[in-house]
Amino acid sequence: MKQALTVPRLKTMKAQGKPIAVITAYDHPSAMLAEEADVDVILVGDSLGNVVLGYDTTVFVKLEDMIYHTRSVVRGAPRTMVVTDMPFATYRLGPEATLRNAARLMQDGGAHAVKLEGGAELADEIRHLVSAGIPVLGHLGLTPQSVHQIGGYKVQGKSSAEAEKLIEDAKALEQAGAFGIVLELMTEELATEVSQAISIPTIGIGAGRGCDGQVLVYHDLLRYGSGIRDKKMVKSYANIGDTVRSAIAEYVSEVKTRAFPEEKHSFTVKESPENQNAPVKLYGGDKQ
Repeated sequence: MKQALTVPRLKTMKAQGKPIAVITAYDHPSAMLAEEADVDVILVGDSLGNVVLGYDTTVFVKLEDMIYHTRSVVRGAPRTMVVTDMPFATYRLGPEATLRNAARLMQDGGAHAVKLEGGAELADEIRHLVSAGIPVLGHLGLTPQSVHQIGGYKVQGKSSAEAEKLIEDAKALEQAGAFGIVLELMTEELATEVSQAISIPTIGIGAGRGCDGQVLVYHDLLRYGSGIRDKKMVKSYANIGDTVRSAIAEYVSEVKTRAFPEEKHSFTVKESPENQNAPVKLYGGDKQ
């Protein structure tokens, strides 16, 4: 039976050159499918604010949102490592306040680790979390929680000064005890250099081929939703949105024309005794 990866195992995967496959998931069914597909790590990203809750940015996501969705994911993928984003304004508050919020994601949400966006300025808080037994995944490059400050969704690390700072930030996160770092939307050259400069795994999203692993958003990978746009950094492996839309439209049509439900979908008093007492499966899955 598959066992959830541990922090030491992830570090070993980097040392052995074994790529790490990460995907976001935000609910029970998506987590179940991700686990069945043998993904290494599930990230409950605050990107749920954009793709699930309908916000324009992740800034509106609350701690309670992350706890709620993490619980659902952990139930769906009990044998997969689950990392949860600390949302906007739940850290950078000083070590003690940050610890209280991270502890809630672990105790109430069931997360195995938390992720924070930022560089060397977070070293003290990361150190405090790690010393309390909370594994921390860092996040450098494009940091969506700071999108208003950095002026939009732009590729990071194009200048030598930016690149030098990001490398130093990565080293600072490693020294503080982070077990890995997400590198988002940065040049491939820089992401490769960062990956080679530190001993902990790097997980890329829009950061090229030199990272130790990759992460994609569930809804982008599957084109699950309405108005999913093409993105240079994303490869879509299916177009579930069109399939879902078509199926719902067919259902609506059959209801309007009374083609559904048919006789086989209905219960009658004439059913055989063995069928009358049989448990009925409701709503999906095997729930009674």
